[in-house]
Amino acid sequence: MTRSFLFVLGSTRSGGNTELLAREAAAQLPPGTRQQWIDLAEHPLRDFADLRHDSDHVRPTEGPEALLLDATLAATDLVIASPLYWYSVSWLTKRYLDHWSGWLRTPGVDFKATLAGRNLWGVSALAHTEEVVADPLTGTLRNSAAYLGMRFGGVLLGNGSKPGDVLADTAALTRAKTFFAREPEPARFAYQEA
Repeated sequence: MTRSFLFVLGSTRSGGNTELLAREAAAQLPPGTRQQWIDLAEHPLRDFADLRHDSDHVRPTEGPEALLLDATLAATDLVIASPLYWYSVSWLTKRYLDHWSGWLRTPGVDFKATLAGRNLWGVSALAHTEEVVADPLTGTLRNSAAYLGMRFGGVLLGNGSKPGDVLADTAALTRAKTFFAREPEPARFAYQEA
């Protein structure tokens, strides 16, 4: 299967540090690699309602839910680009991940089987010099990948608070040059790594 990257932008700020870092990494992909960029702020999802015990989910046919479901299913490589908000993913990103729960239960979608074996990556900018504070964000993405049987490429982290700050983080820009060249490994929950 030809690789197809979906970049899901989870910032409330267009062109913010996380997006800039993601675009730096994407610029290193081989020419002709399919890329689709979806900004969750421009395509807001409705609040997720957990209906698993009440009724069947219906496959969305229009609007942001349909756009994101179809794009997620079509991607070989899913890149969650979320700034670090209160030590985890942004609310826009969390809402997107919550919708995965519904898509898992949508008849005819086979969400889990379709995503199994595909690649999940993360990109995040944080306003902190100690990257360990992003561990909850990394854990959210790694555990989501593990649950779905995906491969996990890790999270590209950069430092920045004001718009454009990440472009001064030379270490992050260096990591961005080879980030997508790495081979993702099967995702594992932390308790499986012992």
